[in-house]
Amino acid sequence: MKRILSLLVLVVLLVSLVSCGPKTMNYAEYCDAAMDAEVTVDMYVQAHQSWWDNKITVYAADKDGAYFLYEMACSEEDSKKLTPGTKIRVTGVKGEYAGEVEIMNATFEFLDSEDTYLAPAKDVTSLVGNSDLIKDMNELVAFKGMTVVACNDEGAAFEYQGGIQGKDIYFTLSNGTDTISFCVESYLTDSSSDVYKAVEGLNVGDVVDIEAFLYWYNGANPHVTKVTVK
Repeated sequence: MKRILSLLVLVVLLVSLVSCGPKTMNYAEYCDAAMDAEVTVDMYVQAHQSWWDNKITVYAADKDGAYFLYEMACSEEDSKKLTPGTKIRVTGVKGEYAGEVEIMNATFEFLDSEDTYLAPAKDVTSLVGNSDLIKDMNELVAFKGMTVVACNDEGAAFEYQGGIQGKDIYFTLSNGTDTISFCVESYLTDSSSDVYKAVEGLNVGDVVDIEAFLYWYNGANPHVTKVTVK
């Protein structure tokens, strides 16, 4: 009888430990969570920046929204498994930097390998210059029929970060009324990528379609993933 009671106590303790684990949030619950709160969310990798020092920065999404995972803890071996569509469970702290809402100090685990998802690019061209654009933060978005305008006083179509080729590239597009600044993030699409080379070939006056992750840095600053010159 004592053995049975001991086993029952052990089962109750194990159930209690499991139930005390972090609650998995959906996107709405994540959005409602306070800054600096611990969050746990299931999501799908969309892309990631280059791995370094056991950290990786990931663009992720589910069917309701998107997430930016800044310098998530990750081994080099696991970084190679974070292919687009991969489902992961992320635990970290919801934070904000220069307007960008992200998950910091994150860790993750791989989930069901058969369950994958890639978000389609959402056309947000009509939201350029509109405060509602921020509602699509971190999503893969599209801007169509935009015109390249000078990005500095010298009239250049683009400029390198610090003036160094191979670093990030910045350029500005206009819809005829409002402008928006874009970034070719070199840790996402480096100087050997088609994206990087396409932006290096832009001229003021070119009309382009752009796909990008809607990163935020003191305003919209999308990280470009595709460039199509019309």
